[in-house]
Amino acid sequence: MIKTHSFHIPVMGIGFSIDAPLRVSQYGIDSVISLVDDILLEKLRKMYCDKFAIPYKEITDSTEDFRAKRITSYLNLINNLAQKKFEELSDSAIEKSNEVKKYFDMLPDSSTIKEKIKSLSAEYLDLSKAGNWLKENLSMGRIDVNIMTQLDKENYIGEEKLPVEYNDAHAALRGYANSDLNSSIVLSAGINPRLYSYFEQFDDFYPDENGVIKKKIVIKVSDYRSAFIQGKFLAKKGLWVSEYRIESGLNCGGHLFATDGYLMGPILAEFRDKREELIQSIHKILIPALSSRNRPIPKTTLPLKITAQGGVGTAEEHQFLIDHYQLDSVGWATPFLLVTEVTNVDEPTRNKLREAREDDLYLSDISPLEIPFSNLKDNSKDLAKLSLIAEGIYGSPCPKRYLVTNKEFTEKAICTGSRQYQQLKLAELENEGLSPAEYEKAFKKIVNKTCLCVGIGTSALLVNNLDTSVEGAGVSVCPGPNMAYFSKIMSLKDITDHIYGRSNMITRTDRPNIFIQELKIYIEFLRNKIEEMSASITKMQEKYLFTFARNLNEGINYYYRLFSELKDVFEDTKSRILKDLDDSKKALNLLNLEIENLSIRTAMTR
Repeated sequence: MIKTHSFHIPVMGIGFSIDAPLRVSQYGIDSVISLVDDILLEKLRKMYCDKFAIPYKEITDSTEDFRAKRITSYLNLINNLAQKKFEELSDSAIEKSNEVKKYFDMLPDSSTIKEKIKSLSAEYLDLSKAGNWLKENLSMGRIDVNIMTQLDKENYIGEEKLPVEYNDAHAALRGYANSDLNSSIVLSAGINPRLYSYFEQFDDFYPDENGVIKKKIVIKVSDYRSAFIQGKFLAKKGLWVSEYRIESGLNCGGHLFATDGYLMGPILAEFRDKREELIQSIHKILIPALSSRNRPIPKTTLPLKITAQGGVGTAEEHQFLIDHYQLDSVGWATPFLLVTEVTNVDEPTRNKLREAREDDLYLSDISPLEIPFSNLKDNSKDLAKLSLIAEGIYGSPCPKRYLVTNKEFTEKAICTGSRQYQQLKLAELENEGLSPAEYEKAFKKIVNKTCLCVGIGTSALLVNNLDTSVEGAGVSVCPGPNMAYFSKIMSLKDITDHIYGRSNMITRTDRPNIFIQELKIYIEFLRNKIEEMSASITKMQEKYLFTFARNLNEGINYYYRLFSELKDVFEDTKSRILKDLDDSKKALNLLNLEIENLSIRTAMTR
């Protein structure tokens, strides 16, 4: 099979891409399913079983290991349905199948398989032979899954705590490991040593003597150091990381994991320049680990992919990332929220996204995980929350409990977006003797947390006309800043044509370059950090701010060199890019002065 596309569709929220493989995998496009919400997966499994007349037996909460079994059953169903779609497509003769035509129309023009198809009809007068060629050469898109490693809630039966393998992330991993899929599991949100060690229990994650791994490990990282540490940790267990997926720290959707001022361009350059070093150093650790476990030793060095995502918006940027940084694929997420064929987005939310501008897309603190979260202003979930706050009702009933992490008041973890937590926290706040201004600030921080595990999954229920009586109808959505520049509802063909430069879905002419956009967001992030610490600053905070500013400055200098030396790329926008770099440099110099003044003021009071 031939790799067809140079882009992939990353995980989006909990529900937005939960069945995306059924819409795109038959066209050779890779996509990712979130494994957070087994309740939602079970509802959709029932829906698809009913739709395709497949026998369905509910996996209830009383079923032993129900979370893992729900995940396995859903993934097997999606895999079977997607394979049937792909087989129907590849069994069709070219002249008789609109789906085959759609498959080839969406391929990049540089695709070798697309060149071949142009002469196929003339070469094969016997259509059955053409069908054989299709079967041998068409490739189905991967059905990958995502686990957010920190969502590993302990579970109980009554008051009895279950063993660690029944924790949420552990059960999700087991559910995937027991599925029929031959694909990848994407791990995000940092290292979880216990979860990583649990991979050792499953044969599918180990290579055979030919280097074939049925279920590959992909780690989402924000810098080279993180990739090296996590790769070594897993290699010591005989586990190979097949792909490092570099994501912009701030110029993306969902939860945001800011670096200490390291920018995407220099990070990608480091991966490109050290790729072979990374492969060899990790491989040297892997082989003895496999040997000590009496596992097969691959005959050759295992392959490693480097991919990236976060903020890409034009065909020129897409191809530049692939060519200049030697990437294997580029992730496109946010624009797909406007693609009705692919994502589960209810019509009111989709229209809000289509109309959104820069000020409507912001880095929020609504996540109960205390991690910055990309948010759309006035989404229906936030509006419902504000309406309840106005009535003096704070927090959510917490019907699903996937984001419970706080043990401040309770032995069992609860969610900071829950009614239980907010009532306890607000009662504590009343006794702190704060000034009115300080109280109001603390109050807003508490009640601003929202029920995300419901909010970013509900749209899948609304789109499919499924019951939302438990969840409510409010929808949270987490687009990246790029959404401001996409304002059209698109088909799958539209967005692939845009990605490959055959058409342009962006009507605005003022969109910043991907690297400039990220740089501006990081400068604003630093500005906010300085403001937060303006009253006083510790030695550790002082070091953090100076390091952050220094890394940003080094990133700006890297971009000056990059864009000054580039030929035949970004020619139409280069002058604006260089001006934006000048403006960013000036803004950073002013922030450096603020940090120095803050440091001096604090030193005088010590």
